[in-house]
Amino acid sequence: MTYASQRPEHASAVNKPLTLKRRRSVVENDEYAAFLRRILAAYSRRVASGDIEAITAMAGIARDIDTALRDAIAGLRACGYSWADIAARLGVTRQGAQQRWGDPGSHGPCDS
Repeated sequence: MTYASQRPEHASAVNKPLTLKRRRSVVENDEYAAFLRRILAAYSRRVASGDIEAITAMAGIARDIDTALRDAIAGLRACGYSWADIAARLGVTRQGAQQRWGDPGSHGPCDS
């Protein structure tokens, strides 16, 4: 019997979590960050064990992370967060955060 020819009484056999109406679960930022830390630690161990060719890719990843951090900070600033708020979470001074990540021309998702 094919799916299309099933009788109506079998309609309840549909696996509800697989239907399009289900709500997607939210993965918290802390879980993403922990996953990323595990990946970076594993990659670091691989390079440290003698995979010198991978150091180039690892340096590229470091640049990507720096760019992502800069974009995130620009977005926070556009949403109204102060340099003091951002600096406190990064463990640096307000002036240090502004000097390192400040860019007067950057905009984020909260800009109108």
